[in-house]
Parts: sequence; C-alpha cells; structure tokens
Amino acid sequence: MNTVASEEIERAAQLLHAGALVAFPTETVYGLGADARNADAVRRMFAVKGRPAGHPVIVHLADADLLPRWAREVSASAEALAQAFWPGPLTLILPRASTVLDVVTGGQDSVGLRVPAHPIAHALLVRLLDLGSDGIAAPSANRFGRISATNARHVADEFGDAIALILDGGSSRHGIESTIVDLTTDDPVLLRPGAIAVEALRRVLGSAPRVANARSPRASGTLASHYAPRTAARLIAPDELIHAFSTLTQPVADIAVLARSVAKPAGFTGTWIEAPEKSTAYARDLYANLRTLDARGADEIWIETPPEGSDWVAVSDRLRKATHRQ
Repeated sequence: MNTVASEEIERAAQLLHAGALVAFPTETVYGLGADARNADAVRRMFAVKGRPAGHPVIVHLADADLLPRWAREVSASAEALAQAFWPGPLTLILPRASTVLDVVTGGQDSVGLRVPAHPIAHALLVRLLDLGSDGIAAPSANRFGRISATNARHVADEFGDAIALILDGGSSRHGIESTIVDLTTDDPVLLRPGAIAVEALRRVLGSAPRVANARSPRASGTLASHYAPRTAARLIAPDELIHAFSTLTQPVADIAVLARSVAKPAGFTGTWIEAPEKSTAYARDLYANLRTLDARGADEIWIETPPEGSDWVAVSDRLRKATHRQ
C-alpha cells in the first residue's frame, strides 16, 4: 500500500468539508467521495459520475458508534454484523434517520452504511469528523455502469481534472465492491455479494440471508448491467471457448481474452490475459484485467466462465453484469 502523508489527508478533508469531490482508496475499490451532509456536493458527485438520481450511494463512517446518527433503528442483527465485520467490506442497509439527505438515499427510506478498513480511508473519515462532518457519500470512482477503479491511475483515467484530489493508496486489496445486506425488515436480505461470503454471514446471523426480490431496496451495483467495459464482452464456458477459436474467420477477428484454465492457442494474435486460479486473487485483479482488455480496442472481449461454488459467487455476479447485453 502506498503511504499518503498526513498533509495530503488534511488537504483531502478540508476539500471535502468545503464541498469538493475527493477520490480515496478503500479495501474494496476506490470511492468518489462527497461530504454526505452537503446536498450540493453530493449532487455534483452524481453529475460528475453520471449516476441516476434515484440510485442511492453508500455513506462511509469512521466508526460503528456513528450508526445512530444515520439510522433510526439498529437491529440486533445489524449490531452483530457490524461487530463481526467492521471495519471491513460490508455495507448495511438500515432505516434512515430523519436527518439523512434524500439525495444520498435516492429518495428511499433506507440508507447504506459502511466502516471501511483501509487506513487512508479511516484517517480521512476521522479528520473529517473533527471538522464537523460525520460521513462521506462515496460510490465507486468510475463513470456510472463502467468498470470500477482499483488504483489511483484508474480514477485519473476516468475523471482527469473533474475532481479536486485523488488519494493514492495503491491497489485495492479485495478488488470488488462490498457485500450489501438489507436489514430494513426482520429477515436479512443479500442485495449484493462481495468479499464477505454468505457462509460468513450465516455464522453471525444464524441463517443465510434471503435472496433479493422486487420489493428490496435499491442499492449500489444491483442493476442488471454494471461494471461493464465499453467493448462488447461475453462469458464463454471453458470447452466452448476452446471451440470458439476454431470458428474465427480469417483474417482472425480481433479478440481480447480473459482466461483462467484454457491455454492460449497457437497462433492467437489478440490480447490474452491469464487470470489467477484462486477466487480471491481473481477478484483482486478482475477490474484491472478488464480495463486492460477494454483499452486494446478489440472487436470483442471473451471471458472464460468462472467455476461454480460459494467462493466464486461475487466474481460471477460482477462478470454477469459486465457482460449483460441491454
């Protein structure tokens, strides 16, 4: 992890407090942050990102003790999950307090809250709290619907001078967004899989969270199409991927490939990335790999379908959304 000087964190906190936008690292992905108590700053963040106004953002907190400021009810399940996984890659959807801005929640009666584990994010949140603001509204630091940013260069490529400052914390440790659990009813609901697996949630809750349905709150990263490269992309099973190369027309179509178990065929001239075998490493590198393939300007990106299994659920979720054809 890169080391950010205390002076840079101070500058970032002052900028946020003044209503500017600052990108910062978390252990999941980089966030595009605005003072969550400043409606104009949050609206500007939505505009810069190109995010629909009805799509809520997650509020990042310095400590779980701040929950009562943001949620009017904190259930025993919420307290147990916070104690088990905060600081960390878990977002809790809770009934919003009356003081939470509509622009943050997308007009819903709930709010997404997280305490990030990254030391730079934590230091920034603590300093901002000293200045009188108790949360940063921060979606992923990329254009809406596109590939998330997992290092400072990705953020700079997305936004250039459109934001005031980027805090460089190196590459994100998990590489995919937080697990989101809805706790607005008596039965917890998994809205988005992430680095914290369902089995880990079950051990704390006593049973696995239910699957989301049409009545579940809107939440970050839950649309059918998300995390998507600009280049058309599709998932292909390993055996079908091998066969697909034999059907390419001559001259060979310009294809970029993200493979895991399939070997690069002889004579293949396109871009080929060999992804890690283990799910955690695959997830950590996923968005960087997708950005590399997208930058090649190929006709299409082919992605080998990942294995089935509980440890691949979050990766499979991201890939399905990245390859969804509208």
